[in-house]
Amino acid sequence: MSPAFRGGEPARPRDASAVILSRSRGSGVELFWVRRGQHLRFSAGCFAFPGGAVDPSDRTVPVEGASGEAAAAIVAAARELFEETGVLLARLPQPPDAKALAGLRGALLKNERGFAQVLADLAGRLDASDFAPAGRWLTPGSLPIRFDTRFFLCALPAGQEATVWEGELAAGAWVSPGEALARWSDGLAYLHPPILNALRAFSASESQVELLERLRHPAHVTDHICERIELQRGILTFPLATCTLPPAAHTACFLVGTGQMLVVDPGADDPAEQERLLRFLRALEAEGRRPVAIVVTHHHPDHLGGVAALKQALGLPVWAHPQAVRHLGAIDRRLADGDVLRLSGELAMELLVLHTPGHARDHVCLFEPRTRALLCGDLVSSLSSVFIDPPEGDLADYLASLERLAALDPAALFPAHGDFVVGGKTKIEEQLRHRARREGRVLAALAEGPATLAAVTRAAYDKIAEGLLPFAERSTFACLDKLRREQSVAVDGELYLLTTRGERDADRRATR
Repeated sequence: MSPAFRGGEPARPRDASAVILSRSRGSGVELFWVRRGQHLRFSAGCFAFPGGAVDPSDRTVPVEGASGEAAAAIVAAARELFEETGVLLARLPQPPDAKALAGLRGALLKNERGFAQVLADLAGRLDASDFAPAGRWLTPGSLPIRFDTRFFLCALPAGQEATVWEGELAAGAWVSPGEALARWSDGLAYLHPPILNALRAFSASESQVELLERLRHPAHVTDHICERIELQRGILTFPLATCTLPPAAHTACFLVGTGQMLVVDPGADDPAEQERLLRFLRALEAEGRRPVAIVVTHHHPDHLGGVAALKQALGLPVWAHPQAVRHLGAIDRRLADGDVLRLSGELAMELLVLHTPGHARDHVCLFEPRTRALLCGDLVSSLSSVFIDPPEGDLADYLASLERLAALDPAALFPAHGDFVVGGKTKIEEQLRHRARREGRVLAALAEGPATLAAVTRAAYDKIAEGLLPFAERSTFACLDKLRREQSVAVDGELYLLTTRGERDADRRATR
């Protein structure tokens, strides 16, 4: 995105709870993890532990051995676990009947009964000793949806089984920590830091005391916020505060590689943010991850704001598309479409360079064929639609670039702005449909008669804040310019009007 805005306060986090549910299997242990539904706004498609936000009603349920917010967190953990898996972590006078539990679970999910009523029906009570505190994690301020989550380590009660009913969750299963980590390494499971830390803690610990210490005091965490975000092995996300377009306030810098490492888009112009990135890179270097180059996806300042400082500090070469020369000056390696960037390391990686103009003429994406991960720069954002601003931006080129990326069927998108996206092709096709709808609105506005750019903009964007109108007007101009080149729109002074071809196109869309 082009620079225009430095973000304000981060979103306020909601209190939440999650349960690390375990059971013994042979000489080892298994954990119950769930895959979140693709339709969810937070962590869609990711693997996680059962859990969710604290509900006001959770504060009314008593817990033996706890009170206040600590009790509410335990109630939320127990309620969410029951809703999502059917496991009831409560002290009961007799073993629960599976059919009765399923009926109460269904009633709870349909809001026919509250959790307090479920416990009362079974003469059950919650005891804090059944919920071992296992860490507290706060979603980073760079994301629009945030949670302050307390994790609890709990054992599967005898005689109960964990099952997922599809809805918010797509699946659930028991898995050994080693198997889960292998799936993450293979790009088959995407894990947020709390989940990854828990799996590593189980794999590395030789006692319950050591396990709880690792869960409660994880590395790379300050004030409950984790700086080390490795949703997929070999791709670290490091959000940097930048001067960018709303609603974004950060640009994700990606650190790619398990040995040799690329630093993609160090966009912060703030010296404090630059120093924070430098400290993190030095910590990674001590672990054997050594940066070998800076890659710039495109020339906008929120992507290259820290390039010069990082190059000077570490002596790294800068790699970018040849058209970025006029903005960057000297480029040490000119990236061409089809180039393959090979990185050695414990997990060797190859990245395919894709020239993807549209948002900017020099825009490139990086595609990892093994896992189909796509570092998509500003081609796609999970926060909003992408700003196209002619003449540097070109809507026809942008749509062609999106079509090309969709054909790759990316498993996950790592955008510069917003959270990463599981199911990349679906997201890209969603963006293509959005652009088609917007173009349809522009044609419909002109079908009413010739109109100025401002009038077409207001028709195409019926609900938009006044402060965003200048950006909407530039986006509308990009659409009109595309239609003009396609001979669907003509220009008469300050007025835009449909040609015969444009009238046919507008009629066709109106009758769909």
